[in-house]
Amino acid sequence: MTDFFQGIPQIKYEGPSSTNEFAFRHYNPDEVILGKRMEEHMRFAVAYWHSFAWPGGDPFGGQTFDRPWFGDSLALAKLKADVAFEMFDILNVPFYCFHDADIRPEGASFAESKRALDEVVDYLGQKQAAHKTQLLWGTANMFSHRRWMAGAATNPDPDVYAYAAATVKANMDATHKLGGANYVLWGGREGYETLLNTDLKAEREHAGRFLQQVVEYKHKIGFKGAILIEPKPQEPSKHQYDYDVATVYGFLVQFGLEKEVKVNIEQGHAILAGHSFEHEIALAASLGIFGSIDMNRNDYQSGWDTDQFPNNHAEKALAFYEILRAGGYTTGGTNFDAKIRRQSLDPEDLILAHVGGMDTCARALKAAAALLEDGALEKARADRYAGWEKPEAKALLSGSLEDAAAVVTARNLNPEPKSGRQERLENLWNRFI
Repeated sequence: MTDFFQGIPQIKYEGPSSTNEFAFRHYNPDEVILGKRMEEHMRFAVAYWHSFAWPGGDPFGGQTFDRPWFGDSLALAKLKADVAFEMFDILNVPFYCFHDADIRPEGASFAESKRALDEVVDYLGQKQAAHKTQLLWGTANMFSHRRWMAGAATNPDPDVYAYAAATVKANMDATHKLGGANYVLWGGREGYETLLNTDLKAEREHAGRFLQQVVEYKHKIGFKGAILIEPKPQEPSKHQYDYDVATVYGFLVQFGLEKEVKVNIEQGHAILAGHSFEHEIALAASLGIFGSIDMNRNDYQSGWDTDQFPNNHAEKALAFYEILRAGGYTTGGTNFDAKIRRQSLDPEDLILAHVGGMDTCARALKAAAALLEDGALEKARADRYAGWEKPEAKALLSGSLEDAAAVVTARNLNPEPKSGRQERLENLWNRFI
């Protein structure tokens, strides 16, 4: 045991009336909702990078956190793991997620970094064996080091492509060894800054072949988890190749991967792409590629991805409604890709941020489940499209353009518009929030 979280109790459910800040008011892991325990619905995960690796900097200022495990040695990496699992126990979360650079020190060579990764992975395996918390997904950091300046799989230098392949292989092996439920690829610098020096066709084809190689390797090693891409627009590159769900789906179809790869959708990235979180989830579900989510929120007055903890259950309920409509998670979960503010220096801040986020999500889930169980919204949706259930309507789709035109003439059609009833449905929604 370390003493970093000394004096902080394990967080228990005490109900909505509790005034204890170190308690859940809405997240009750054993509460059954729509036939499933809340813990199984939510599948909460803690992000290693923000909670234990982030030093508290922002674009205008450097480190504000002074953590006892900060440093570049294996001993400190193991101390970081000790503290992490103590936090997981306090929160009673079932999962965590990491990049390789979060858990191991950077070596002077690939071989040295790989040896460090292997040693820390063995240590994490021992921690997992002794604790409840397991690995939701692993991924590779291919954006921070200067070698990734011009991308990884899309880099104009084939040596960097090879280094990226070796890095992903190592991290897929690590994720597989730890029993991870998914492997995520986030193309942090898979984009371009200027067309003056960019070959779009080549970079896209290289990215496509890289992902094909990832899928081939998944099957070779017998990894049963899902391969996920995390869409993100703009930041840090001017134009990212994985801009949003629709862009990613087109990419997957082009390279024959739409049955092999799904998406991990982040609230903040959806907003940066000009969409809503629920839109991206609903679109992914409709395309058959919904996998998992990174839960956070943006500051809507800032122009970048601020990765704040969620605190608006009404906003998040829209997202969880779409997740429930899609049948819920399979291998995915609710990962808190969120960081405390750089002025929040105390260990308690790290715990309470997650408590608030988990409660916000639980309250959102309960509202979404109640509305779905009520059925009124789904009935209204079905009624709006009921005309398409008639045989003559289905014939419009199976026939030709001329057949459809002939129907207009034969029936002297002159259709009048019908109300979408948006305000009535918004009022219905608000009854459950």
